Amino acid sequence: QVQLVESGGGLVQPGGSLRLSCAASGSISRPNVMAWYRQAPGKERELVATMTSGGSTGYADSVKGRFTISEDNAKNALYLQMNSLKPEDTAVYYCSVAEVRETSWGQGTQVTVSS
Repeated sequence: QVQLVESGGGLVQPGGSLRLSCAASGSISRPNVMAWYRQAPGKERELVATMTSGGSTGYADSVKGRFTISEDNAKNALYLQMNSLKPEDTAVYYCSVAEVRETSWGQGTQVTVSS
């Protein structure tokens, strides 16, 4: 199974930026879909952004134009650049990779947007 470790979360003021990283260890088969999810207190986990192994990306309407998903295949890493952050972006952010046979998850990183 692929091991995923997120980093880069923290406390940021509204309007600020953060870049989350997700380091993957192990071999990831193709095709796959890598994604960022988030879960706010008392809410269900929601999909934030996706990237297929073919390079296609997708975003939730709530983050479109503010967040950018990217990957570095050489480093086996996935990133989420988050700009113009809002208090409603506060959540634990998780990365995942969905392969044909299984989906792996990281442990999550906390993002808090507050003044």
